[in-house]
Amino acid sequence: MKLFTSMLSGSLLLLAATATLAETRVTYKSAKTGSSYYQMAVELSEAMKQGSGGDISITVEESQGSVQNVMESAIRPGNYVFTTPPALVGLAQSGKAMFEGKSRPAFDEIRALFPIPSLTMHFVMASQSGIDDFKSMEGKTILLGKGSFGASEGAKYLTLFGLEDKVELAEVELSNAVAALKNGQIDGFVTAGSWPAPNVIEAAASTGVNVLSLNDEQIEATGRTRMVIPANTYSGQESDIVTTSLPVVAYATTAMDEETAYQMTRTYWEQKQAMAGTSAWWGSVDESLMRNLGLLHPGAIRYYDEIGMTLTAQQRP
Repeated sequence: MKLFTSMLSGSLLLLAATATLAETRVTYKSAKTGSSYYQMAVELSEAMKQGSGGDISITVEESQGSVQNVMESAIRPGNYVFTTPPALVGLAQSGKAMFEGKSRPAFDEIRALFPIPSLTMHFVMASQSGIDDFKSMEGKTILLGKGSFGASEGAKYLTLFGLEDKVELAEVELSNAVAALKNGQIDGFVTAGSWPAPNVIEAAASTGVNVLSLNDEQIEATGRTRMVIPANTYSGQESDIVTTSLPVVAYATTAMDEETAYQMTRTYWEQKQAMAGTSAWWGSVDESLMRNLGLLHPGAIRYYDEIGMTLTAQQRP
């Protein structure tokens, strides 16, 4: 009996050890806690675990921003996945802008896996303000917020479209934008995030808003990527909203083995519809965003070839 018990215990330990070995552990460097992108990371982690039958286990790490994510790619081993706009990868590899004097050979080992929801510009105006284009923002009170991509991008657009010093900039935190819009403290606010954006949903439902569209000339002037938010995304929105976006991509490095990159990419796309059923912003990701990805990880290429997705020459080694 003791021999049988000993053999059984040994078998159980062997099974437990095998299960541990089979589990692939991944670190996912995302964004600040409380942000929509951190929430996406948590949702992605849960979807990976479910879609892989527990074979892929993701630990989500808070980040102070995309620059930090890219910098850490040069020193983090193995299965390190991080999110950033593709433009920052290019700047890191060329040692320009915020990466001046910080370029490292390891940056050349960064490889794309899949796109995630883009940072999309929303120019949200109260319906009663009468603002239906950028020109009619003149003389109105607009909230840009501070220290965010949306704030700096919004300020850039005001300058580009001849509105610098022609609008009153509200000294209100972006977190209070909906309340300020409801009480008439501001005529509109600018925000950037994945769509549908929670604060825009709230404003549209409680106040009634007009989200401005940009024409082709304006989009070209911004140098950003064109994005279409379909009609009926927000309450009262009868037409498509044409605006700009900053693509965001999940990256790994060549330190990740091909099989792990393949399994992560496959599981992501297979779980995307289920994720969209929980959080609508995953519905904004489709094949059209693939054009924003640069050089792909061989494991990701294996999956995209397997499903017959068209890739560019620049996306292959």
